[in-house]
Order: sequence, then C-alpha cells, then structure tokens
Amino acid sequence: MNQEIKINARISIVAPLYNEKDNVEPLVERIVNAMQMADEAWELILVDDGSSDGTNEQLNLTAQKYGDYVRVVELARNFKQTAAMQAGIDAARGDVIVTLDGDLQNDPSDIPRMVKRLLTENLDLVAGWRQNRKDGYWLRKFPSKIANKLIARMTGVVLNDYGCSLKVFRASVIKQVRLYGEMHRFIPAWLVTVTSSRRIAEEVVQHHPRIHGESKYGISRTFRVLLDLFFVYFFMKFRARPGHFFGGTGLMLLALGGAIFSYLCGLKFIFSEDIGGRPLLTTSFFLMIAGFQMITTGILAEVLVRVMFESGQNKSYVVRNLLEVSDEMGWKK
Repeated sequence: MNQEIKINARISIVAPLYNEKDNVEPLVERIVNAMQMADEAWELILVDDGSSDGTNEQLNLTAQKYGDYVRVVELARNFKQTAAMQAGIDAARGDVIVTLDGDLQNDPSDIPRMVKRLLTENLDLVAGWRQNRKDGYWLRKFPSKIANKLIARMTGVVLNDYGCSLKVFRASVIKQVRLYGEMHRFIPAWLVTVTSSRRIAEEVVQHHPRIHGESKYGISRTFRVLLDLFFVYFFMKFRARPGHFFGGTGLMLLALGGAIFSYLCGLKFIFSEDIGGRPLLTTSFFLMIAGFQMITTGILAEVLVRVMFESGQNKSYVVRNLLEVSDEMGWKK
C-alpha cells in the first residue's frame, strides 16, 4: 500500500508546448501567480516538443527571467504530446506531479485546490473535469462525450472528462507507468494497472477558450482514440498473459474449423457424398490454419512479454537539452 504523502510535499508542474510562442509568457505568469500562496515548494518544467515557431527561444528567455525553479526540457524533434508529457514527468523531482496544457485553456488557479485534495484524501490521481468546456460542440465536445463513455465502459474507470490535461498525480505512482504513442488520454486507465480505481477522483476545473495559436486536434483524433482504446483494453486485460487472448481465439477458430471438417468427413465416409467442391471444405481449412496461427502468435507474444519485463525500459523521446540541477536546488518556496 502506498504511503501517504506529507502535506508539505514538493510539487512539480509539467507543461508540454508545441508551437505556442505567444502563450509562453502568460502561461508562466499565471502559474507563478497561482502558486504564490502555496505552502509547498514547487518547480515548473516546460517541455518544448520540437517547436518551429520560436517557442524554445521564448521558453529559455522566460526561464531566465523567473529563475532556476523554471526549467526547460528541449526535445530533439516533435515527438507528440504523450512523449513530451513523459519527458516532463521523467524530469520532475516532486512528490506530486501536475500536468496541464500550454495553450492557456487550463487554469493554473485550480492547481492548489487539486493538490490539497490529493494530499488530504490520500489519492493517487485527481483528474480535471471541464464541466463548462469552451470548445466547439461537434468537433470537440460531442466526440469527447462518446469517447469518455466508451473508455469508461471498456476500462472500468468512470470519469466525465478523460481528455482534460490538468491532472494531479502522486509521483511514486505515475512514474511506474510509461506512456507511448498517444496514450496520454488514457492515463487514468493506465494508472489502475498499478493502483486502485478507488484512489482516483475527479475535480471540476475552469476552462478557457484558446486565444493564441492553433489547436493541434481535429476530428481525426476520434479514430485514433478508438484504435488506442482497443490497445488499452488488451493491455489492461492481457498484459502479462497475451497467450490467453491469442490462444483462446485460436482454439475457438480451430474448434470451429475442426467441427466443419468432421461434418464433411462424415458426409464423405458415411454417406459417400462428394465434398471436393463444397465451400465449407475451404472454410474449414482456412479456419484451422487461422487457429494455428493465432496459437503460435500467442506463444510469440508470451516470449515478447518476458523480454519486455526482463529488459530495461526504453524512452519514447530524445532530449536535446536539459539543465541538470541538484535535488535541493531549483525550488520556489
């Protein structure tokens, strides 16, 4: 069981940015203002996800203005939001890790309240809920509603807003989860692989319309979410035993093909009927071949899982520049 974090735990705030030059200065200013009354020591980690509009230069200028508690992680190229978020989490040193978007739509003033709830209620995650979301209905809100219900049904983790990036994590828990692809939308679902869903809560947060820059999301995101959801479901249910999934499916196909072939053999040897031209013969043949393939795929998957568990974890990003600081330096108190 996880130990309860002290109330004076240190806080790391992680904000990934991609082509958000005009949002850098106001974002940092809002975060600093929101954390002025915080009792906890904190740091801000700004991750430049390979921006091409001068965001990195603006990040470094802003970091120099505020001091060493604002750090910049520069990625070698655009690895997408999930990898950028993972890079920030890896660089974070706090007992509590906060994530939020860099587009100013999340409100940093919600952070102290969410952190307090995480600490006082001994939770592992407090997820933001954009109850009054300031986005278009058909391209953003409607697909999100469908996705939220589908994700909740398939994963068993019921949240109203999976897509909100403003989340507060217990560092010892989130650092046990590795994020790849575009899996940042499913972090609460991934988290239940290392903790209980009872230690996940939701908090209503503010949401603002985008002022500067352009949204990085479109309707195509809905289809990617569906594909990722199937992977998440498979990983949650069969991560340590993929042979059960592939092997079970293979056995069903093999049994069905075998039953059809047995039926045809009965017609041939008992009733002396000609079965050479029957479509069922071809169907049974391919069903049995598919069954054997699924079973062998399950065996190979089991071998790969053993390799994954026994080998080191590879990172999904490459850092070009990161200022290393000691554990006692770089905190705003």
